[in-house]
Amino acid sequence: MRIKFLGVLALLCFVSGASAQSAQWVEGTNYLLVDPAQRTNVPAGKVEVTEVFSYACPACNAFYPYMDALRRTLPASAVVDYVPAAFNSSEDWPVFQRAYLTAKALGISTKTHDAMFDAVWKTHQLETVDPQTERLRNPLPSIEDVAAWYHQQAGTPTQTFLAAAHSFGIDLQVHQSDAYIMACQVDQTPTIIVNGKYRVDPSSAGGYAKMIDLVKWLVAKEAQH
Repeated sequence: MRIKFLGVLALLCFVSGASAQSAQWVEGTNYLLVDPAQRTNVPAGKVEVTEVFSYACPACNAFYPYMDALRRTLPASAVVDYVPAAFNSSEDWPVFQRAYLTAKALGISTKTHDAMFDAVWKTHQLETVDPQTERLRNPLPSIEDVAAWYHQQAGTPTQTFLAAAHSFGIDLQVHQSDAYIMACQVDQTPTIIVNGKYRVDPSSAGGYAKMIDLVKWLVAKEAQH
């Protein structure tokens, strides 16, 4: 009973804290309605929180610690998901889109998600920009380079990763990701879609920290329905 009470108390505190922010959030300014709303992939009673991102996006790299913190502090009713974007092909986004979808299909995306950002931006194993010249690498990382990295990071056989990456199933998921991003009218990353209904980005929210506060408020709003 005590555990159940503490769980209810935590939810009430979450909702109360989010409600206190409600006066500062303006629909159409701080967050936008997704019209038409998109179908979610979570059980009834759950709230879907979807980040549209790319490993090759510098803003997403800066944002991922905030996203990690959000995931840890959301209530049990919220389910976090990720949709990789590919709309910046000149900076290798399609390769990283396919990489994430393949890693997810192979069950290794959770333990490699943050490490992939670091491989692009910190350790430079899969960097897209030369830190000395600030110019794009030529050639950019290939899916074969990515497969070798996943073998090193997660022990996934390179050929297993490549076979999955080039499969019909991943091709289909690539098309589904692109269609979802277009339907939600996402034009920048990172962007968060709450329950298929609301679109939030750093520009609309007023920065990364405020974006997290706004998402929490929208989750609490949806949890009350």
